[in-house]
Amino acid sequence: MEDSDKLLAGRYRLGRKLGSGSFGDIYLGINMETKEEVGIKLEPAKSRQPQLLYESKLYKILKGGVGIPNVRSYGVDGANNYMVMDLLGPSMEDLFNFCGRRFSLKTVLMLADQMLSRIEFLHSKSLIHRDIKPDNFLMGLGKRANQVHIIDFGLAKKYRDPRTFQHVPYCEGKNLTGTARYASLWAHRGSEQSRRDDLEALGYVLMYFLRGSLPWQGLQAATKKQKYQRISETKAKVRLEDLCRGCPQAFVDYFTYVRTLKYYDKPDYAGLRKRFQNLFHRQGYSWDYNFDWINQKIRRKPDSSSTGHKGHTQDAGGKLGSAVTQGLVPQPREKKHKDKDLNSKLTGAKRILACFVRS
Repeated sequence: MEDSDKLLAGRYRLGRKLGSGSFGDIYLGINMETKEEVGIKLEPAKSRQPQLLYESKLYKILKGGVGIPNVRSYGVDGANNYMVMDLLGPSMEDLFNFCGRRFSLKTVLMLADQMLSRIEFLHSKSLIHRDIKPDNFLMGLGKRANQVHIIDFGLAKKYRDPRTFQHVPYCEGKNLTGTARYASLWAHRGSEQSRRDDLEALGYVLMYFLRGSLPWQGLQAATKKQKYQRISETKAKVRLEDLCRGCPQAFVDYFTYVRTLKYYDKPDYAGLRKRFQNLFHRQGYSWDYNFDWINQKIRRKPDSSSTGHKGHTQDAGGKLGSAVTQGLVPQPREKKHKDKDLNSKLTGAKRILACFVRS
């Protein structure tokens, strides 16, 4: 918005840009009547394929579900369509970077339980997401700081009629929808997506968290189409035992199950959660929501000008910030130099620590 003094919908002041969704940009906003911080998603009203109205309707369908952000308002203001939502905390990708691009098995299992539940709820409303990735799962704030939220339904679609439950017919020759890194093998092959595809994508997300990267990352090609083809070929060639090397058998079993699902099959969500819960308890873990970022201690630089004494450590958990942590934590490239990577990590940590929300 060109006029910084103008209020969106006569009520919301637009702040800094927080990130981008599948369609549109996301900003920090303030309700000038209540002084409450909110998230505001904008797209040009003259977009060739406007998506915000569609997405706002999906949020209404999902309203009230655990881990579903509440949409406060939708409308058109000048040159923009807008959607006002609850402000959430950092994304899984932000936290993954903050924790040195590796999550512990305990954290991954606690996340998997909630992420499976979010996907199951979405499917129960006759919708599939089609873009399951770390950026689209965010932690909450305040009392919901331990709750995983699922966002960005710009690519979601109905896989069945919500009244008759008649499934969308199977077809082929579809373009890849979603993010190639996490897309299912079926999606790569041009098949119409269904519930099984969201679950296979989640499996790749979990392995990304445990491994730090996936075997098909960093592949180069002359065109995007050729790159997607290389990713598809590599993904198909990698044996599950190699993909899950060093991880418990439960993850191989997860992939084996979701990859054998038929297009029309209803997944056994409870069974998948139970498999991970059993592994969690066999490991002797306590379900205390003590995620890796809660424990992450970042040693302050001796010459740091921020508050806190020299040499003291800061707890990065509990009060992870809101606005800047949504998409503004640095996304470090592959490690080239140990000291440079450490500095990058410290810089990212300081940005998070500088954005603590008020308790």
